[in-house]
Amino acid sequence: MNSINFLICGVGGQGTVVASDIVSEVGLKAGFHVKKSDVLGLAVRGGSVISHIRWGRDEIHAPMVGQKEVDLMLAFEPLEGLRRLNFMKDSGKIILNTQKIPPISVNTGREEYPSMEKILGTLRRGVAQVFPVDALAKALELGNSKVVNIVLIGVLSTFFTIDSQHWKDSVKKFVAPKFLEVNLKAFEAGREIGASL
Repeated sequence: MNSINFLICGVGGQGTVVASDIVSEVGLKAGFHVKKSDVLGLAVRGGSVISHIRWGRDEIHAPMVGQKEVDLMLAFEPLEGLRRLNFMKDSGKIILNTQKIPPISVNTGREEYPSMEKILGTLRRGVAQVFPVDALAKALELGNSKVVNIVLIGVLSTFFTIDSQHWKDSVKKFVAPKFLEVNLKAFEAGREIGASL
């Protein structure tokens, strides 16, 4: 693997930026050149959040990923994943958190939220593989809905042969010490899910 382009997308308040920090840190620990750019919506909590991350064996100059250039998308919210499908390579993979967070346009009745079947069908026509994950259910099982992002990071980690300690050390770096134990449990739970995909 000489290079890989990631896109992490979701809604403000889901921990997507922390997830992008962790993925960037893991890339550095694994010996890649890394570039990252976070694009935050106007209303950070509830607005769209997108992070571009690039790992390369050779030096990377531009942090942003263009259309049809993303190898792996981590979509924290189904509709947000659908909106970013144009960034994906045909050979790309999407890890899709199935937790729906309807946007204002849906809550006010101006638009309808598509069914999960429709979202998955569209995504599967656009990329090689889609992996739906109910990360919220696993987080609630662990007693903390705020660890959805780390569950998804755990799933993502199984897509690579990178030492899992690099991932754990990166989680430790970006998570508050008082929440570290539950986040490490969330990471391991995500790895279990990833191993079964």
